[in-house]
Amino acid sequence: MAVPGALLMLLLVGLISSALSYTRPPPREETLFLTLDDYEDPTTPQQVHVSLSGTTNARISWVTNATAPSTVNYGTSPGAYTTSAQGNSTTYSYQSYQSGQIHQTVIGPLQPSTTYYYQCSGDSTRSFNFTTPPAQFPLNLVVVGDLGQTGWTQSTLQHIAQTNYDMLLLPGDLSYADYDESRWDSFGLLVEPLASQRPWMVTVGNHDVEKDVPPAKFTAYNSRWQMPYAESGSDSNEFYSFNVAGVHVIMLSSYSQFDQSSDQYAWLQNDLQSVNRQTTPWLFVLLHAPWYNSNYAHQGEKESVDMKQSMEALLYQYQVDVVFAGHVHAYERFTRVYNGQADNCGPVYINIGDGGNREGLATDYMSPQPSISLFREASFGHGELNIVNGTSASWTWHRNDDDESVTADSVWLTSLSAYPCSN
Repeated sequence: MAVPGALLMLLLVGLISSALSYTRPPPREETLFLTLDDYEDPTTPQQVHVSLSGTTNARISWVTNATAPSTVNYGTSPGAYTTSAQGNSTTYSYQSYQSGQIHQTVIGPLQPSTTYYYQCSGDSTRSFNFTTPPAQFPLNLVVVGDLGQTGWTQSTLQHIAQTNYDMLLLPGDLSYADYDESRWDSFGLLVEPLASQRPWMVTVGNHDVEKDVPPAKFTAYNSRWQMPYAESGSDSNEFYSFNVAGVHVIMLSSYSQFDQSSDQYAWLQNDLQSVNRQTTPWLFVLLHAPWYNSNYAHQGEKESVDMKQSMEALLYQYQVDVVFAGHVHAYERFTRVYNGQADNCGPVYINIGDGGNREGLATDYMSPQPSISLFREASFGHGELNIVNGTSASWTWHRNDDDESVTADSVWLTSLSAYPCSN
C-alpha cells in the first residue's frame, strides 16, 4: 500500500527529530578488571577462545595456571567427546609478569554449520561448545573495534550475544593492556563467554603493543591470539588472510612495515593475486589506523597516511569491497573512495573503533562534513554485516549508548565482482 505524501513527510520528520534529539549519556568511568578465577585445580582451562585455522579446521586457545596437557576432546553431541587433538603450549615473561601456560590446539576437519562440544586439558569441570561458520551464504559477521574492558565494553558484548552471528572480526585494540600484561588475562576472561562459542578473527592495534621496554612488540598478542598466518603464506601473525563461505578476508597490520619494499606489501600483493572472485566474490580488508577519517582524532599519523599511500592503489586494483578500521573512537561510513574522491570502483571505508575503550569517544568532527563521508557519529556500538549472496549484503551499525542495541545506520552493499568495473 502506498504511503500518502503527507504521512511520509511526517515519518521522515519524526526520524530526523529522533536522531537530532538523541542525548548521549556520560562516559562510564569504571574499568572492568576481572581477576583470574581461583580454581582449586590450577590446570583448569580459562580464557578459552576459538579462531579459524584453514578452511576446515579451528584453533582452540586457552590458559592454565599450571602445566597441563594441550589436549582438546570434542564431538557433535554434549558429553560425547569422540575425537581428541593434541597441540602445544608456551609461556612468556614481561618485566615482573609471568604468564600462565598458553595452549594452542588445532582440531578438525570440521563440518560447516555444526555445533561441536569440547573440553580442554582433559578437564571435565568445564565444557564448551562452538558453532562452525557456514560453507555458503548467507553469512552473518559482527565487526567491532577498540573493545577494551569498560562498562561500555560489557554493553557491546551483551548486544553481540543477542546476535545470531557466525564470526566476529576485530580490527585491533583488543585488551587495552598496553604494558600491564595482567589485563590480557582479564580480557580473556571477559570475552570467553562469546569467544569460546564463535570464531574471533583479530588483528593488531596500537594498544596491543608493549610500549615501555623496546624492542618488545606484540608479545602478549602473538602468544595468546594466534591467527592462521602460516596457512595464508604469511610469516607474521600480524597480517594474514582466510576464506569463510564466499568471502576472502585480509587482516593487515598498521604497525608492521608496510612500504612497497616490505614483507607485508609483498605478501598482500601475492594474496590479492590469488583471490578467486568466482568462489569468493566478496573481498574485505581490516586494519587498525584508518585511511579516511573526518574526525580530528588521529589525523596525520604515518600509520594512516603512509600506509594509504603505499597500499591504496593495490586495494583499488583488486577491487576490494570494504575496508574496516578502528583507532578513532567513533563511527563513520564513507562512500566508495579512491585517492580522496568518490569512485564507484573503490572500497567502502568504515571506521568502527567504538567498541568500548577506556579513553572515551572522539566527538570532534571536521566541519563541513566531507561529501565522501555519508554517516558519522561519536557513540559506542558494533556493526553487523549480513551477506545474503554473492552480490548483496546488508550493513547495519548498532549504537549501544542507550544500553539497547539501536540501529543507527544501515546500507545495502553490492560486491564489485558483480558488475564490470574499469579501473
